[in-house]
Amino acid sequence: MTIEEMKERGLLLLECISGSKAYGLATAESDTDIRGVFYLSKEQFYGMNYIPQLSNESNDIVYYELGKFIELLAKNNPNILELLKTPEDCILYKHPLMEQIREEIFLSRLCQQTFGNYAMTQVKKARGLNKKILNPVEKERKSVLDFCYVVQGQGSVPVKDFLTKHQMKQEDCGLSSIAHMREVYGLYHDPKQSYKGIVQSEKANDISLSSIPKEARPVAIMSFNKSGYSSYCRDYREYWEWVEKRNDARYQNTLSHGKNYDAKNMMHTFRLLAMAEEIGKEGTVRVRRPERDFLLNIKKGAFDYEALVEQAEQRINEIEEIYQQSPLPVAPDLKKVEALLVRMRRELY
Repeated sequence: MTIEEMKERGLLLLECISGSKAYGLATAESDTDIRGVFYLSKEQFYGMNYIPQLSNESNDIVYYELGKFIELLAKNNPNILELLKTPEDCILYKHPLMEQIREEIFLSRLCQQTFGNYAMTQVKKARGLNKKILNPVEKERKSVLDFCYVVQGQGSVPVKDFLTKHQMKQEDCGLSSIAHMREVYGLYHDPKQSYKGIVQSEKANDISLSSIPKEARPVAIMSFNKSGYSSYCRDYREYWEWVEKRNDARYQNTLSHGKNYDAKNMMHTFRLLAMAEEIGKEGTVRVRRPERDFLLNIKKGAFDYEALVEQAEQRINEIEEIYQQSPLPVAPDLKKVEALLVRMRRELY
């Protein structure tokens, strides 16, 4: 079933503008995100093809089936709780039955974790971007040979330099393990032997061991930093996947403010922390943000990264104290939640 088919069949229960426009944080570059709720026909619901969610390719438009929506509310999912309290000017359609879903049925001390953990996820994303900007990875990928070194005097030299100095080809070399020495090998050289080389190809992910004649003597002792190579491969993959998928407009904004962090992520960190604090103190979700100027200044890069991280961590500690004294229940009453869902489905069917 497509979104269009769902609407044509009259299965829509809620449709809202969400995200920055609902928060009151939209700028000229902001997209319009749509979120909503639908229900399945009786035949589909009782059948074998339950559809929990409908969305477009970019996930800018997402609709949750009623059961999935209630389930996520019961888990105090921040995005779903926000949808429940969307400002009136952002509600495009609301079925009268949706009035039965009230925030007091769902709000609990789980919000400390869901909103707080979500906020810390944003901090980690900002840290990750900070690392990527300050430590770019060259496009030309290093090979196993770049992580191999031979003993020389009281230190070591890259195996590539060693081979060049002695006019050796890596293809004419052979390696053998040295007992009781991890990732340390005897390096042999003989163009007349059928050695496998240090590596079998430039794209190899490990060194190659060869059969070495008993009378052969090593020309050097070589070490392969395998853990360093594995870490490099992971960083290389993550960096270039990020380059491929990154939002260029947001990235250019990050570069322009010169603070080397994703300012939009940090803005949402403080929005989530403020909402967590309000829920713990007041027992309500406030989507339209009163601290709009402060949040937009974060997005513009008006603050230093480390200062924001320190402030965020301090607020998380304060929120923990708030929830220790909060009158909210530990978790939603699942019997009441289930009774609500059953009642709504009966009215729909």
